[in-house]
Amino acid sequence: MKRILIDYKKLNHDVTSLLIETYPYGYGDEDIIAFRNVNGEFIEAVELQTADTLYLIKISKSLSHFIANFDENIAEGIEAIIDESIEGPSLELNIEEENEDEKGFD
Repeated sequence: MKRILIDYKKLNHDVTSLLIETYPYGYGDEDIIAFRNVNGEFIEAVELQTADTLYLIKISKSLSHFIANFDENIAEGIEAIIDESIEGPSLELNIEEENEDEKGFD
């Protein structure tokens, strides 16, 4: 089994979906693995296992924010796509108004 240490921003779509399914409400202290990498840096990560790979996904504030807001962001994206397909592309009209004197009004 491969072991990969990766930042969540570099995950492909399938692994990202699995991450959200595995931690739908975020992760807790019991889910965190702490270790030092080969450079001696302290790393905290959450585990995510597929059939052939064990991902260690680095923890950051943005990861917890990403998980917490994932459903909301997806819903907003879908809503925008639906709105655009219903309304069609927006066109901007540039109509210049004439002065009342030019229209022949007294």
